[in-house]
Amino acid sequence: MFESNYLVEILSPPRKDATIDKAAMNLFAERYYRIIDTNMGISVPDNPMGQPRHSLVEMIARAGLPVFPEKTVMNLNTFHAKDELDDMLLAARRLGIKYLLVVRGDGGPKLSKLDPQSIGGSKSVVTTIDLLKYINTRYRDTFCTGAAFNQYNPMPFEFERLKKKIEAGARFTITQPVIGKDPNVDAVYALDTTVVPEAWMSKNIDLLLKSVRSENRELGKDFDPVKNLQQLHQAYAESCIYLSMLGFKQRWRQILPRPAGSSPV
Repeated sequence: MFESNYLVEILSPPRKDATIDKAAMNLFAERYYRIIDTNMGISVPDNPMGQPRHSLVEMIARAGLPVFPEKTVMNLNTFHAKDELDDMLLAARRLGIKYLLVVRGDGGPKLSKLDPQSIGGSKSVVTTIDLLKYINTRYRDTFCTGAAFNQYNPMPFEFERLKKKIEAGARFTITQPVIGKDPNVDAVYALDTTVVPEAWMSKNIDLLLKSVRSENRELGKDFDPVKNLQQLHQAYAESCIYLSMLGFKQRWRQILPRPAGSSPV
């Protein structure tokens, strides 16, 4: 599905107001071009950990960045006012962005809450399934939507929920960080979805466990992200891998098992 071996996660600058710090914008652009120049894909989270950040569409417009539809994933969560949500989707359509990763999001006091009824939802809060249905109905044939899968959550509830996301139009699935071969991730390959396992590229295991809300899980303090990535390539040989926490000061060619491109990385 994606024209790259890897999708690299990069954070956009924090949002304090409508302006964007020039140094932060230039750093984002530098990282954006580095990823593209090494033939990898880009994924930009939407207000991760409940902290406001400038959106991908804002960064593309303000920094004058080119769009590579087959290598760009725009994340979109449920914590937006309806007008803001539609503005982001319309901007993404104008820019030619194709892939959307639709997630529930972390929420927080600094973020708006989407009214469920405004997008056809029937519950007190908006679900990922509601947002997927809305996008795939209102913007039919415009985007290729995907969903997240947390293999650390209780099964079979999480697995059945993923099935509903796929029924709502999710055509690809990005997991939470995978440690080695995971039977819960293996099961997803039987569904009608393109699976993108996530690789945690930091040695900070505590942060990983916090990010997946599984602080009580034991993963060991000797975790080696490079060895784990190698194991993921062996276990899921045909899959594009999602790289989170990849250091931009590293020489990627020394740590990525699959060549990222022809230029030095």
